Amino acid sequence: MVGVIPLLSNSGVIAQDSVNVIHLWKNGAPGFENRKDEPEQAKDWWVRNIHNPSITVFLPPKAIATGTAVLICPGGGFVNNVFNAEGKDAANYFNSLGITAFVLKYRLFRTENSPYTREHPTQDIFRAMRLVRSRAKEFDVDTARLGVMGFSAGGELAAWVSYNSNQKNYTQPDAIDKLSARPSFQILIYPGPLAAPETIPFNAPPTFLLAANGDECCSEPIIKLTQMHRKANVPVEMHLYAKGTHAFNMGYRTEFASLKSWPQRMADWLKDSGY
Repeated sequence: MVGVIPLLSNSGVIAQDSVNVIHLWKNGAPGFENRKDEPEQAKDWWVRNIHNPSITVFLPPKAIATGTAVLICPGGGFVNNVFNAEGKDAANYFNSLGITAFVLKYRLFRTENSPYTREHPTQDIFRAMRLVRSRAKEFDVDTARLGVMGFSAGGELAAWVSYNSNQKNYTQPDAIDKLSARPSFQILIYPGPLAAPETIPFNAPPTFLLAANGDECCSEPIIKLTQMHRKANVPVEMHLYAKGTHAFNMGYRTEFASLKSWPQRMADWLKDSGY
Protein backbone atom coordinates (compact mmCIF):
# COMPACT_ATOMS: atom_id res chain seq x y z
CA MET A 1 0.00 0.00 0.00
CA VAL A 2 1.35 3.43 -0.92
CA GLY A 3 1.35 5.61 2.17
CA VAL A 4 -0.99 8.54 2.83
CA ILE A 5 0.08 11.39 5.10
CA PRO A 6 -1.62 14.66 6.10
CA LEU A 7 -0.34 17.76 4.31
CA LEU A 8 1.24 19.67 7.18
CA SER A 9 1.50 23.42 7.44
CA ASN A 10 4.91 24.94 8.13
CA SER A 11 7.32 27.34 6.48
CA GLY A 12 8.45 24.73 3.98
CA VAL A 13 5.18 23.12 2.92
CA ILE A 14 2.12 24.52 1.21
CA ALA A 15 -1.00 23.60 3.19
CA GLN A 16 -4.61 22.99 2.24
CA ASP A 17 -7.45 21.93 4.49
CA SER A 18 -8.89 18.43 4.28
CA VAL A 19 -6.44 17.02 1.75
CA ASN A 20 -4.00 14.13 1.72
CA VAL A 21 -0.60 13.69 0.16
CA ILE A 22 0.07 10.28 -1.37
CA HIS A 23 3.66 9.51 -2.31
CA LEU A 24 4.03 7.69 -5.62
CA TRP A 25 6.28 5.00 -4.17
CA LYS A 26 6.22 3.69 -0.61
CA ASN A 27 10.01 3.60 -0.32
CA GLY A 28 10.82 6.56 -2.53
CA ALA A 29 11.44 6.99 -6.24
CA PRO A 30 13.26 4.06 -7.88
CA GLY A 31 17.01 4.59 -7.73
CA PHE A 32 16.66 7.57 -5.38
CA GLU A 33 15.20 5.92 -2.30
CA ASN A 34 17.90 7.46 -0.13
CA ARG A 35 16.56 10.96 -0.90
CA LYS A 36 12.90 10.41 -0.05
CA ASP A 37 13.09 12.12 3.34
CA GLU A 38 14.74 15.32 2.11
CA PRO A 39 12.35 18.22 2.79
CA GLU A 40 10.80 20.15 -0.07
CA GLN A 41 11.47 23.86 -0.42
CA ALA A 42 8.50 26.19 -0.93
CA LYS A 43 8.27 29.97 -1.17
CA ASP A 44 5.63 32.24 -2.63
CA TRP A 45 4.58 30.58 -5.90
CA TRP A 46 7.08 27.73 -6.24
CA VAL A 47 8.02 24.35 -4.80
CA ARG A 48 11.46 22.81 -5.37
CA ASN A 49 13.66 20.04 -4.05
CA ILE A 50 11.08 17.40 -4.89
CA HIS A 51 12.76 14.03 -4.33
CA ASN A 52 9.75 12.04 -3.13
CA PRO A 53 7.13 12.74 -5.85
CA SER A 54 3.52 12.76 -4.75
CA ILE A 55 -0.07 13.59 -5.55
CA THR A 56 -2.20 15.87 -3.39
CA VAL A 57 -5.89 14.92 -3.28
CA PHE A 58 -8.65 17.53 -3.57
CA LEU A 59 -12.16 16.09 -3.17
CA PRO A 60 -15.35 17.83 -4.33
CA PRO A 61 -18.42 18.04 -2.09
CA LYS A 62 -20.11 14.64 -2.14
CA ALA A 63 -23.44 16.20 -3.09
CA ILE A 64 -22.09 17.31 -6.49
CA ALA A 65 -19.39 14.69 -7.17
CA THR A 66 -19.59 13.39 -10.74
CA GLY A 67 -17.04 10.57 -10.65
CA THR A 68 -14.81 12.44 -13.11
CA ALA A 69 -11.23 13.08 -12.00
CA VAL A 70 -8.23 15.03 -13.30
CA LEU A 71 -4.53 14.64 -12.56
CA ILE A 72 -3.06 18.16 -12.69
CA CYS A 73 0.56 18.85 -13.65
CA PRO A 74 1.62 22.41 -12.69
CA GLY A 75 4.19 24.20 -14.83
CA GLY A 76 7.47 25.83 -13.89
CA GLY A 77 9.90 24.93 -16.66
CA PHE A 78 11.07 21.81 -14.77
CA VAL A 79 12.91 24.28 -12.52
CA ASN A 80 9.96 24.96 -10.21
CA ASN A 81 6.57 23.43 -9.49
CA VAL A 82 3.90 26.17 -9.55
CA PHE A 83 1.81 24.30 -7.01
CA ASN A 84 -0.56 27.05 -5.90
CA ALA A 85 -1.52 28.97 -9.05
CA GLU A 86 -1.40 26.00 -11.44
CA GLY A 87 -2.20 23.22 -9.01
CA LYS A 88 -4.32 24.16 -6.02
CA ASP A 89 -6.29 26.87 -7.83
CA ALA A 90 -7.09 24.51 -10.71
CA ALA A 91 -8.05 21.75 -8.27
CA ASN A 92 -10.44 24.04 -6.42
CA TYR A 93 -12.08 25.03 -9.70
CA PHE A 94 -12.55 21.39 -10.68
CA ASN A 95 -13.99 20.66 -7.24
CA SER A 96 -16.60 23.37 -7.85
CA LEU A 97 -17.66 21.36 -10.91
CA GLY A 98 -17.93 18.15 -8.90
CA ILE A 99 -14.64 16.82 -10.29
CA THR A 100 -12.00 15.17 -8.10
CA ALA A 101 -8.51 16.58 -8.57
CA PHE A 102 -5.03 15.26 -7.90
CA VAL A 103 -2.08 17.67 -8.11
CA LEU A 104 1.26 16.13 -9.03
CA LYS A 105 4.58 17.16 -7.54
CA TYR A 106 7.11 15.70 -9.94
CA ARG A 107 10.90 15.70 -10.03
CA LEU A 108 12.56 18.75 -11.62
CA PHE A 109 15.37 17.96 -14.05
CA ARG A 110 16.31 21.56 -14.96
CA THR A 111 16.93 22.82 -11.42
CA GLU A 112 20.58 23.66 -10.83
CA ASN A 113 22.58 20.56 -9.86
CA SER A 114 19.53 18.34 -10.32
CA PRO A 115 20.34 14.60 -10.37
CA TYR A 116 17.41 13.98 -12.72
CA THR A 117 16.82 13.80 -16.45
CA ARG A 118 13.64 14.06 -18.49
CA GLU A 119 13.11 10.34 -17.83
CA HIS A 120 12.36 10.91 -14.15
CA PRO A 121 9.31 13.24 -14.31
CA THR A 122 8.11 10.97 -17.09
CA GLN A 123 8.26 8.09 -14.63
CA ASP A 124 6.35 10.24 -12.16
CA ILE A 125 3.41 11.05 -14.46
CA PHE A 126 3.02 7.43 -15.56
CA ARG A 127 3.16 6.22 -11.98
CA ALA A 128 0.71 8.92 -10.84
CA MET A 129 -1.89 7.97 -13.46
CA ARG A 130 -1.62 4.32 -12.49
CA LEU A 131 -1.69 5.12 -8.77
CA VAL A 132 -4.91 7.12 -9.09
CA ARG A 133 -6.44 4.29 -11.11
CA SER A 134 -5.42 1.78 -8.43
CA ARG A 135 -7.22 3.82 -5.73
CA ALA A 136 -10.19 4.98 -7.80
CA LYS A 137 -12.75 3.20 -5.64
CA GLU A 138 -11.39 4.87 -2.52
CA PHE A 139 -11.98 8.32 -4.01
CA ASP A 140 -15.19 7.46 -5.90
CA VAL A 141 -13.50 7.99 -9.25
CA ASP A 142 -14.79 6.41 -12.46
CA THR A 143 -11.66 5.13 -14.24
CA ALA A 144 -13.36 5.70 -17.60
CA ARG A 145 -13.53 9.42 -16.70
CA LEU A 146 -9.96 9.99 -15.52
CA GLY A 147 -8.14 12.76 -17.40
CA VAL A 148 -4.91 14.70 -17.22
CA MET A 149 -4.24 18.45 -17.28
CA GLY A 150 -1.00 20.37 -17.61
CA PHE A 151 0.22 23.96 -17.68
CA SER A 152 3.36 24.96 -19.61
CA ALA A 153 6.05 22.36 -18.78
CA GLY A 154 3.34 20.42 -16.99
CA GLY A 155 1.51 20.40 -20.33
CA GLU A 156 4.51 18.66 -21.84
CA LEU A 157 4.38 16.11 -19.05
CA ALA A 158 0.65 15.53 -19.57
CA ALA A 159 1.17 15.11 -23.30
CA TRP A 160 3.94 12.55 -22.77
CA VAL A 161 1.56 10.23 -20.94
CA SER A 162 -1.32 10.93 -23.35
CA TYR A 163 0.64 10.15 -26.49
CA ASN A 164 2.86 7.38 -25.10
CA SER A 165 0.54 5.62 -22.67
CA ASN A 166 1.74 2.17 -23.78
CA GLN A 167 5.28 2.92 -22.66
CA LYS A 168 6.96 0.02 -20.88
CA ASN A 169 7.57 0.22 -17.16
CA TYR A 170 10.95 1.49 -16.10
CA THR A 171 12.07 -0.70 -13.19
CA GLN A 172 10.85 -3.70 -11.21
CA PRO A 173 7.14 -2.96 -11.70
CA ASP A 174 4.68 -3.75 -8.93
CA ALA A 175 0.93 -4.35 -9.20
CA ILE A 176 0.21 -0.65 -9.69
CA ASP A 177 2.52 -0.47 -12.69
CA LYS A 178 0.53 -3.18 -14.44
CA LEU A 179 -2.46 -0.82 -14.75
CA SER A 180 -3.12 1.45 -17.71
CA ALA A 181 -1.67 4.96 -17.64
CA ARG A 182 -3.84 6.20 -20.51
CA PRO A 183 -5.97 9.25 -19.64
CA SER A 184 -9.55 9.42 -20.93
CA PHE A 185 -9.06 13.07 -21.91
CA GLN A 186 -6.38 15.72 -21.71
CA ILE A 187 -6.34 19.48 -21.12
CA LEU A 188 -3.21 21.37 -22.17
CA ILE A 189 -2.94 25.02 -21.12
CA TYR A 190 -0.11 26.89 -22.89
CA PRO A 191 1.88 23.62 -23.18
CA GLY A 192 5.61 23.79 -23.92
CA PRO A 193 7.06 22.78 -27.31
CA LEU A 194 7.97 19.27 -26.13
CA ALA A 195 4.25 18.50 -25.91
CA ALA A 196 3.98 17.95 -29.66
CA PRO A 197 5.08 14.44 -30.72
CA GLU A 198 6.07 13.47 -34.26
CA THR A 199 2.70 11.83 -34.77
CA ILE A 200 -0.58 11.47 -32.87
CA PRO A 201 -1.63 7.86 -32.19
CA PHE A 202 -5.12 6.89 -33.31
CA ASN A 203 -6.12 6.20 -29.70
CA ALA A 204 -4.95 9.57 -28.34
CA PRO A 205 -7.47 11.02 -25.88
CA PRO A 206 -9.88 13.84 -26.76
CA THR A 207 -8.02 17.07 -26.15
CA PHE A 208 -8.67 20.66 -25.06
CA LEU A 209 -5.95 23.17 -25.99
CA LEU A 210 -5.60 26.80 -24.94
CA ALA A 211 -3.00 29.57 -25.14
CA ALA A 212 -2.59 33.28 -25.90
CA ASN A 213 -1.34 34.41 -29.31
CA GLY A 214 1.37 36.57 -27.74
CA ASP A 215 2.95 33.55 -26.01
CA GLU A 216 6.23 33.16 -27.91
CA CYS A 217 6.91 29.82 -26.23
CA CYS A 218 3.63 28.03 -26.16
CA SER A 219 1.13 29.25 -28.73
CA GLU A 220 2.70 27.32 -31.60
CA PRO A 221 2.40 23.88 -29.90
CA ILE A 222 -1.39 24.09 -29.67
CA ILE A 223 -1.61 24.98 -33.37
CA LYS A 224 0.58 21.99 -34.27
CA LEU A 225 -1.36 19.67 -31.97
CA THR A 226 -4.69 20.80 -33.39
CA GLN A 227 -3.55 20.01 -36.91
CA MET A 228 -2.15 16.64 -35.82
CA HIS A 229 -5.34 15.69 -33.99
CA ARG A 230 -7.44 16.61 -37.01
CA LYS A 231 -5.23 14.51 -39.27
CA ALA A 232 -5.50 11.55 -36.88
CA ASN A 233 -9.29 12.07 -36.55
CA VAL A 234 -8.99 12.50 -32.78
CA PRO A 235 -11.43 14.99 -31.18
CA VAL A 236 -9.83 18.33 -30.37
CA GLU A 237 -10.93 21.81 -29.31
CA MET A 238 -8.48 24.71 -29.47
CA HIS A 239 -8.69 28.27 -28.12
CA LEU A 240 -6.04 30.78 -29.23
CA TYR A 241 -6.69 34.14 -27.60
CA ALA A 242 -5.78 37.40 -29.37
CA LYS A 243 -4.57 39.11 -26.18
CA GLY A 244 -2.13 37.95 -23.54
CA THR A 245 1.16 36.09 -23.21
CA HIS A 246 2.28 33.24 -20.94
CA ALA A 247 1.39 32.05 -17.44
CA PHE A 248 -2.02 33.60 -16.83
CA ASN A 249 -2.79 30.52 -14.73
CA MET A 250 -6.52 30.13 -13.97
CA GLY A 251 -7.20 33.66 -15.22
CA TYR A 252 -6.23 35.41 -12.00
CA ARG A 253 -3.04 36.99 -13.40
CA THR A 254 -4.33 38.86 -16.42
CA GLU A 255 -6.04 42.12 -17.30
CA PHE A 256 -7.93 40.60 -20.24
CA ALA A 257 -11.56 39.58 -19.80
CA SER A 258 -11.23 36.71 -22.27
CA LEU A 259 -8.40 35.14 -20.26
CA LYS A 260 -10.11 35.75 -16.94
CA SER A 261 -13.02 33.60 -18.12
CA TRP A 262 -11.12 30.86 -19.95
CA PRO A 263 -11.90 28.19 -17.31
CA GLN A 264 -15.56 28.44 -18.30
CA ARG A 265 -14.62 27.41 -21.85
CA MET A 266 -12.96 24.34 -20.39
CA ALA A 267 -16.03 23.61 -18.26
CA ASP A 268 -18.22 23.88 -21.35
CA TRP A 269 -15.97 21.44 -23.20
CA LEU A 270 -16.04 18.97 -20.31
CA LYS A 271 -19.84 19.14 -20.22
CA ASP A 272 -20.23 18.77 -23.98
CA SER A 273 -17.79 15.83 -23.92
CA GLY A 274 -19.79 14.00 -21.27
CA TYR A 275 -17.41 14.48 -18.35
